[in-house]
Amino acid sequence: MKDIKNFEAPKYGVDDYTLVEDGIYRTEENGETVYVTSLSFVQEPEYGEGANAVEISQYPLEEILDNFMCYISDFYPELNTADSQTCCQEFASGDIEDLQELRAALIGKHAYEKQNGQYVELCIE
Repeated sequence: MKDIKNFEAPKYGVDDYTLVEDGIYRTEENGETVYVTSLSFVQEPEYGEGANAVEISQYPLEEILDNFMCYISDFYPELNTADSQTCCQEFASGDIEDLQELRAALIGKHAYEKQNGQYVELCIE
């Protein structure tokens, strides 16, 4: 994943979302407070990632979700089309600190997986 940027989703302009800080919104999901943020990125097929926005690769996304204890809450199917190279995903967590750390670690960076002996590790540069 490269060219990782904040994505300001149009849906954040409705009353269901309250801006908490730059790029992070508070909303309710099943009666619980949830924090959300959206990012755009370009996949890198040379690292085994998908070739377009429809084929969003499980990795390194799965490692990112695990490391920052969050989940994908919107896939933006209207934006993630076969003719688009830019992918958009909404990340969510019940803890705002998870999203603060996610944004600080990823925006403007390059994230990929690298074989390290018998293990695969997430690299963020």
